[in-house]
Amino acid sequence: MERYKDLLAQKEQLEKLIAEARKKEAAAELERVRESVAEFGFTPEDIFSRRHRNAGLPVAPKYRNPETGETWSGRGRTPHWIKDQDLERFRIKE
Repeated sequence: MERYKDLLAQKEQLEKLIAEARKKEAAAELERVRESVAEFGFTPEDIFSRRHRNAGLPVAPKYRNPETGETWSGRGRTPHWIKDQDLERFRIKE
């Protein structure tokens, strides 16, 4: 049983050392990030934005149904009128 208690004490000591090292390294890394932000003028949106600049903007249609005039950009679900058919037949010529 003595060995178990020794190991727990070692674990506690290691956890303290780990916490101290993490705190020290995190502070140094945060300072490096702050310097980069100041140097390059980054904004919070530059750093934390997950969206692409063009995300959500409509895309020009690439295919047109000659019978109804419906269009499809080539993204998302394939419309029923073009499914299992030659796409070139419906391609909009530019």
